[in-house]
Amino acid sequence: MDMTGQERISAPRDVVWTALNDPDILMQCIPRCESLQWVSESELTARVKVKVGLISAGFTIAITLSNVRGPESYTISAEGKGGLAGFGKGSANVVLEEDGRETILHYEAGAEIGGRIAQIGSRLIGSAAGKLAQQFFADFNAAVSQ
Repeated sequence: MDMTGQERISAPRDVVWTALNDPDILMQCIPRCESLQWVSESELTARVKVKVGLISAGFTIAITLSNVRGPESYTISAEGKGGLAGFGKGSANVVLEEDGRETILHYEAGAEIGGRIAQIGSRLIGSAAGKLAQQFFADFNAAVSQ
């Protein structure tokens, strides 16, 4: 599953960059995120509840940041395990473009899933991922534009 897009954020690039690296802000914006914390300078761990179709599971996710060029861009890689529900792994390249007092966040993401959650079907998974991304960006925009 691949996703590309861009989102206009109503805040300057340095504010957006700081927020993208702040676990407290991200935890408010990531749907059903139960915990998110730094474990090193480039690694975070998260606990997220996921519900797709009839399957609901908690995922423990290891996140790594690489190719960091603050406040311009980075690559986010994640690998999540949800027990019997399955697994997911993926990465996203994120680029922040200044546009006056706003920021355009460009992303290219790819993900792979396996286990019971993969049996639901790619259309349902893609739809759920799109809705989660839409909710994240709406909440993130609200959080950083205050």
